[in-house]
Amino acid sequence: MAIWMAIRPGRTGTRVLATAGVRETLLKANLAAEPAHHRAVPALLEAVALWQGEQVRAALCVGASGDGSGTRLARTLVDVVDPTPLFRLDFVPEGPRRAKRDRLEGLGDFRDLRQLLLHEVAR
Repeated sequence: MAIWMAIRPGRTGTRVLATAGVRETLLKANLAAEPAHHRAVPALLEAVALWQGEQVRAALCVGASGDGSGTRLARTLVDVVDPTPLFRLDFVPEGPRRAKRDRLEGLGDFRDLRQLLLHEVAR
């Protein structure tokens, strides 16, 4: 089964959601508004595909938000992203927005990883 990934850039950040099937969430992320390197999006897609051992089908939201974030990112990516056996990235118009909720709820308890970051990685 392919991995599905949605990427929605915005003024203050880029949200990423990856799922296996309709109900199984694999990855949620809030990233910087724009990647620091033009290969960051393809590298992210490749990494998830390699990690899961499945092809990633990704959609980058562009256009409708009015802030131009998705459109700018799409222009950056158009020359560096071709479909590969690991992933395919499509540019899609942004759909209507729903009421905001905590975007990361329902993932379970991450306190152990936060502690690892604080005590080991951030040293």
